[in-house]
Amino acid sequence: MTKALISGIHHVAIIVSDWDVSKPFYCGLLGCTVLAEQFRADRNSLKIDLRMPDGSQLEVFTFPHSPARPTRPEALGLRHLAFRVQNLAAVVERLAEFGVSHEGVRHDDSTHCDFLFCFDPDGLPIEFYES
Repeated sequence: MTKALISGIHHVAIIVSDWDVSKPFYCGLLGCTVLAEQFRADRNSLKIDLRMPDGSQLEVFTFPHSPARPTRPEALGLRHLAFRVQNLAAVVERLAEFGVSHEGVRHDDSTHCDFLFCFDPDGLPIEFYES
């Protein structure tokens, strides 16, 4: 048996168009906390480190004039972010509180778990997976 090279995911990095618009989604709705914010003048870019409840992190960047995210047909690269949740009904309520629509609860026949998708302010698909 080969020893694993990695022990898990440390962080996922995303680019948003406007941190002031995205902050209520990631911090207010999802419950992430800001660890650090840094403006990088040489890149005219803001970098925000967010802590998720399990200790993992999201790195959020802004860059001027970033191209739109390709979505259809299925583009190479990050397809979506999936968050494990224990109570999908609570997620539905929380999304409603923040005025975020979703695609409806679906059922994964292979794992027998329920999940749903919504979109962040820039259209990045976010999945909530009850397990």
